[in-house]
Amino acid sequence: MFAAATLLFVPGSRPDRFDKAKDAGADLTIIDLEDSVADGDKETAREAALNRIGDTTDGWAIRINAPVTKAGIRDLAALIEADTLPSTILVPMVEARAHIEIVAGVLGEDCPDLVALVETPRGLRHAVEIANHPRIVAMMFGGADFAGELGVELAWEPLFAARAQFVLACAETGKAAIDVPFVSLDDEAGLKEECERARAIGFGGKAAIHPRQLPAIRNTFMPSDGEVAEAREALAAYEDAGRKAIRHKGRMLEAPFIRKYRAVVERAERTDQEQRNA
Repeated sequence: MFAAATLLFVPGSRPDRFDKAKDAGADLTIIDLEDSVADGDKETAREAALNRIGDTTDGWAIRINAPVTKAGIRDLAALIEADTLPSTILVPMVEARAHIEIVAGVLGEDCPDLVALVETPRGLRHAVEIANHPRIVAMMFGGADFAGELGVELAWEPLFAARAQFVLACAETGKAAIDVPFVSLDDEAGLKEECERARAIGFGGKAAIHPRQLPAIRNTFMPSDGEVAEAREALAAYEDAGRKAIRHKGRMLEAPFIRKYRAVVERAERTDQEQRNA
């Protein structure tokens, strides 16, 4: 179950920022080897990322380069030789299930959880097939590249249809949907509005490109105390019924709702644990 609601990117070419990014408190801190790293810095960024992951994998992820590129192939080769792998790998520019099969096949039994970034119309057309791969735990909507493909602004209205189709694909396959980062760093009201819109149509979290974006994302996507209490009550009723579909508070309580409630409780428990460890 993918429970992360807040995801923070940090450039792999800036190892001086790794620990500061981690301390910002995102559910998942992603060392990026792709878009934020210049071609000439790929090798040193890769080495820095694997060195940092080697210390501890808890809460860390790596975004590799697309597996059909030279940089992506080199990323996979380095991961094969690494003593420690991150708990999660983000795979960009996924346009077919075969792209995920490359990563999963190369890493074999040691392959971590994978998050596929769908960033093109072709990728969206194959989103269900991609999400159905057993190594995929979540899907991320790559709005920036998608906007470029369409020739539109990176804004809510031009990308609404694509977002809606993306969420439907995630819902069909039971995988978490993560929204694209909001790129206007000084527009707090715009960030809050986009978070609320994304949650309203089914996204379960949102990525960030700066630590100061995390509170707005967390406040929108993290469950409230009331939602957590409702989830725990529903799970208890489901267990008491022998894990069978039952009528609970005027509606049927069955497997799809149970998955949602479990995710709510897991997110809440993870947050509580992080606060105790802080």
